[in-house]
Amino acid sequence: MNRDRHYMQMALELAAKARGRTSPNPMVGAVIVKDGRVVGRGFHARAGSAHAEVVALAEAGEQARGATVYVTLEPCCHHGRTGPCTEALLKAGVQRVVAAMTDPNPLVAGKGLAVLQKAGVEVACGLLAEEARRLNEVFIKYITTGRPFVVMKAATSLDGKIATATGESKWITNTAARAYGHRLRDMYDAILVGVNTVLTDDPSLTARLPEGRGKDPIRVILDSNARTPTATKILTQLSAAHTIIATTEQAPVERRASLLAAGAEVLVVPGEGPRVDLVRLMEMLAEKEITSVLIEGGGQVNGAALAAGIVDKIVWFLAPKIIGGDRAPGPVRGQGILSLQDAVKLFDVSVERLDEDILITGYTAERGSNPFLPV
Repeated sequence: MNRDRHYMQMALELAAKARGRTSPNPMVGAVIVKDGRVVGRGFHARAGSAHAEVVALAEAGEQARGATVYVTLEPCCHHGRTGPCTEALLKAGVQRVVAAMTDPNPLVAGKGLAVLQKAGVEVACGLLAEEARRLNEVFIKYITTGRPFVVMKAATSLDGKIATATGESKWITNTAARAYGHRLRDMYDAILVGVNTVLTDDPSLTARLPEGRGKDPIRVILDSNARTPTATKILTQLSAAHTIIATTEQAPVERRASLLAAGAEVLVVPGEGPRVDLVRLMEMLAEKEITSVLIEGGGQVNGAALAAGIVDKIVWFLAPKIIGGDRAPGPVRGQGILSLQDAVKLFDVSVERLDEDILITGYTAERGSNPFLPV
């Protein structure tokens, strides 16, 4: 059993190499072992590329016959962008398959393991399942609910301010925290801010990692009245990612047209209120195979996202600084709550140091409703 855990941990580490690169697919790693020796390794590098099992089988060659395959997710048994992994495993003649978890995709959901078992392959499932579910929390949320996994990022002073009374916010957090923030942008499909952030800061919203390794997220701007300037960086800079302006029917047609001409995708979100309906927006983004969204908004956007119940995870940077002042803005605005029992509660909270800054990470209570996600 300890040996099984060792090889499954190896498979999980392989899968994580593709973090932020496999959307809308899950991250998957596979390790093939024969006679106590690893003969094949593989991971799914990106959507459309060979699956982890196929990569590992190619490395193992004939040594795969009679071997054990450790895989972080149940092998698929349907035709998608690539063929079924179950067929490849059976053709290779493997003796045993150990999966960390079943695939939450309704097209699979236990069927892959059943196919293997029916063909005489020894099957086991559930080893390091919680670690596997945590690894693929984005995919699980997306495939089981039809909405993206949403992370709200906030950075505040010790007294809960995101800027001074004059609006100065650069930089509340330190260099290590800001570098971590860029790694988050690299991990998730899209980054969401409000139009006021664009008007005030003219941000790039790109992932700036060492040696230019960052993958820019798709930029989503909440802009009910299409006020985004066409000369702003999010529309004029060189980037592989595009910009979506999420607006409403009340936005003037000529402004929508000018944004389209400037290269933006204009998404008119149905809804009765004067602001963009965030729940409907999430559904529309998921229809575009955007599986994850990082919110880097101000207090108004954060408050609206929490009120709409779309936030799955919170990443909060706390700098050991005190700003003070009644007019200095906080990270969550809006109506707020009247009773503490209605507060947004976090679970599975972790705390770590980033030099002198503190990083607090936690999950919202709604997350526990999904049986595939750890609670």
